[in-house]
Amino acid sequence: MNDKPEKFIDENGLRLDGRQIDEIRPMTIKIGVLSRADGSCYLEWGNNKILAAVYGPRELHPRRLQKADSALIRYRYNMAAFSVEDRARPGPSRRSIEISKVSREAFEPVVMTHLYPSAVIDVFAEVLQADAGTRTAAINAASIALADAGIPMKGLVAACAVGKVDGKLVLDLNKPEDNYGEADLPIAITQDGEITLLQMDGDLTQEEFKEAIKLCKEGCYQILEMQKEALKTKFSDDADIDIPDDIDEDVDVEALEKCDTEDSGEEDVSDESEEDEGSEDVDDEEEPEDVEEDFVDTVEEKTDDEEDTTEGGEVREQ
Repeated sequence: MNDKPEKFIDENGLRLDGRQIDEIRPMTIKIGVLSRADGSCYLEWGNNKILAAVYGPRELHPRRLQKADSALIRYRYNMAAFSVEDRARPGPSRRSIEISKVSREAFEPVVMTHLYPSAVIDVFAEVLQADAGTRTAAINAASIALADAGIPMKGLVAACAVGKVDGKLVLDLNKPEDNYGEADLPIAITQDGEITLLQMDGDLTQEEFKEAIKLCKEGCYQILEMQKEALKTKFSDDADIDIPDDIDEDVDVEALEKCDTEDSGEEDVSDESEEDEGSEDVDDEEEPEDVEEDFVDTVEEKTDDEEDTTEGGEVREQ
């Protein structure tokens, strides 16, 4: 049975799902959905549902794979067996291995791997539900997960695809357009507009190719803004501080400074009083020595007087 539509674009210029030819599908982004991962993201793009997780940087084993001057990026793209209508065979396939390779290469220009020598950064992208454009959706989710993990990057990476149906270029293909379209051109770019991924399936003329690149970049810039907004929302919520409702008055800085000055003055006075007490204690300690000396002098004088008296008595007896 052939499910190919007769027309992909109606007389009003609308596609099968009601979008314009330069309009992307709605996107929902949730960050930090996995507690055990260093960074994670759940992304819904149309009917695509992607879960991305980042682990690392961490020590790489076996050590023979380590790079002395940089970290190794490992990217694993996988489609769950239940992600498509016809059950997919579990495990890696030639398609998933190829997508994992090109997706890893899309991030290598922006991730600052030189900061983590001999380490590894693992990126896992799991497709829970597929509806065309899963590789670009996975890259968008992985980019946010890397930022959530705090991995230093030169910028985010956004990906989108352009196709050709009914002789016209359309942005962000849906499933019928992807299955029965004339061409498919997925692209990933950085914030600076540098292309880090470009693949093409089908036939395009040179003019169509240039126009497709331009149209795809416009879609990627829209996605970049969504990624930034999602990250701002997530981290601004984490940074919020709860302030009690009963604190309505402004803090009087001058009063606080005055209190601090008074406190320092009281401390100085207390220090002086402690010093005076200490000196009195020293005087008290010296007094017993003076008393002992006076006592010794008195005893010696009495002894001398007694000797004189004794001598005088002996003389008289003689």
